[in-house]
Amino acid sequence: MNHASIQAPPAVVMIRPHRFFPNPDTAEDNAFQRAAPVDSEAQRGELAATARDEVTAAAHALSDAGVRVHLFDDQGEHDTPDSVFPNNWFSTHSGGHIALYPMYNPSRRRERRTDVIESLKSEYRVQDVIDYSGLEYDDVFLEGTGAIVLDHIGRIAYTARSLRADPVVLERFCTHFNFEPICFDTADESGRPIYHTNVMMSVATAFALVGLDLIVDANQREKVRQRLVETGRSVIALENSQIVSFAGNALELSGHDGRVLALSRRAYDCLTHRQRELIERSARLLPLDVPTIELAGGSVRCMLAGIHLARR
Repeated sequence: MNHASIQAPPAVVMIRPHRFFPNPDTAEDNAFQRAAPVDSEAQRGELAATARDEVTAAAHALSDAGVRVHLFDDQGEHDTPDSVFPNNWFSTHSGGHIALYPMYNPSRRRERRTDVIESLKSEYRVQDVIDYSGLEYDDVFLEGTGAIVLDHIGRIAYTARSLRADPVVLERFCTHFNFEPICFDTADESGRPIYHTNVMMSVATAFALVGLDLIVDANQREKVRQRLVETGRSVIALENSQIVSFAGNALELSGHDGRVLALSRRAYDCLTHRQRELIERSARLLPLDVPTIELAGGSVRCMLAGIHLARR
């Protein structure tokens, strides 16, 4: 396996939550979210503690694989039940750039943290921070690498239109960061748009996991497939049932023995033998146990903000 790839970052930011809970404010358009099985405040505290432990264990597993993990605690000064998903509010880019994003739900806007950005500046070469968060006042949103799945090699930004992914903001982002926007419409079995692109699509160095059947328009579907092939990827098509099990919510990372694909245990278990075989031609599968966190409608990829910056 080739160790180096600009697609697979060698480091991530993770947030260990202290007040985790499936956010009722985000449930309306997130079909992946599930109600938490709690009947009391004590049980809610136990749920948060379990989520915190899942993040700690996942961070250790990634570190053991050679991925550099910057782990921050959300001590709960504000009500931020989704803080475990930092990839939605910021992203990093080669050349020393950081982007901050406009978040659809007001409760999620409180997740943005200056201390995280300042910590990255102290360890990495950061030239500028481009802040799109002011667009929230215009009711247009683009929730980071949840809304956009980036091909850092082919410079393509794949984006499923939704309340959390506005094409106008996407165009602005692509102009600033030199990506080609490919925007498409999706629908699940109930006819609802997929809330975040990264639950249906993951682009790695040599392959891509994608729920092509969720793309409504046949021409858009073929365009996505064709661009993935043109940029050298083996396209691994996911069934809708696999999407529901978060098989599309994975992130390729660079470890000490080559590339790894971080995904949840649930996602790993739903992959076929053939799909695993195709992935492991170029990346070792690294399943992580995060069943509690998945109640909030996101999985492993959502938990990881990749660091594409050069170290000082």
